[in-house]
Formats: sequence, structure tokens, C-alpha cells
Amino acid sequence: MAILDADKEGFLRPKTSLVQTDGRAARNLEGRVLLYADRITASLEYAIGETNRRRARQEEYNKKHGITPASVKTRITDALGSVYEQDYVTVDIGVGGAKQLVGKSLRDHIVSLDKAMKKAAADLEFEEAGRLRDEIRRLEAHELGLDKAGVSIKAAEQSGAKPKRKKR
Repeated sequence: MAILDADKEGFLRPKTSLVQTDGRAARNLEGRVLLYADRITASLEYAIGETNRRRARQEEYNKKHGITPASVKTRITDALGSVYEQDYVTVDIGVGGAKQLVGKSLRDHIVSLDKAMKKAAADLEFEEAGRLRDEIRRLEAHELGLDKAGVSIKAAEQSGAKPKRKKR
């Protein structure tokens, strides 16, 4: 990593930013930092001193515990494979196997679903909370007599309106 005009004070060149940049480069076994400057400023002096102090402390620790620094050798495709697998989740939308609402009013059922949705969200079960939210919306639309597009079913039948075909 190279820092041009390292002696110029300003954004990304105060002592804390220089130390942070050095630390990021140090995380790689072959990491190097080149500081290009016309003069050594107080920030540069501090950053170089702090880096040397930390390096000495790390080398002492490594020597004491018999640690040899090595780069991580993880295959990128293996690391990303699990991420891709997590993108494919089958979510039950609750339409097919809905229980019969014997002895319950629709409003009471919606209230109980709302409580279950909030509990699922609090338990970080977001797929279940989303499924319950969709079920609540479907039931509320049914209660209001709306179709999927949010149009009153009765009004659509009376006007004789037919669904428009999508243009290509």
C-alpha cells in the first residue's frame, strides 16, 4: 500500500489514520506500506513508532508461544458456496394447508396471527414473520372483499370489468 504526500496533514493523514492503514496492511503476511513524504511530520513519527512498538510486541508474543505467521489459505469458491446456498430458501406462504377457523371469528384470527408475527420477529424468525404478514394481508383483503389487485370484487362484477391483459 502506498500513501502519497504522507507529510501533508489532512484527511486520511492524521496519526490515527496512518496507524490504521499500517495495521490493515500488516494483516497480510506480505503486506507493506510505503509512505512518500518530503519531511517527517509528528503524525508520521507517531505512526512509525506505534507500528514498530506493535510489531515488536507481536513478534515477542509469537516467539513466546511458538507461533509462525502464515496467510489464510481458504478457497474463495468454498467460502462463497455456503452464502449461495443460504440465498435459496423455501418459504411456506400458508395458503394450501390452512386450518379451518371453527368457532373463531376472522377478526380474532387476524389478531392472533398479528401476535404470532410480532413474536416471530422478536425471535428473529423473519421468514415466519413474513409468511404471517402475508397471510394477515390476504385475510384482511378477503374480509374487505378485495381481489389480489386491491379492487372490490363486487364492484368489478357489477361493472362487468375484465382484467386487462398486460402489454408486451
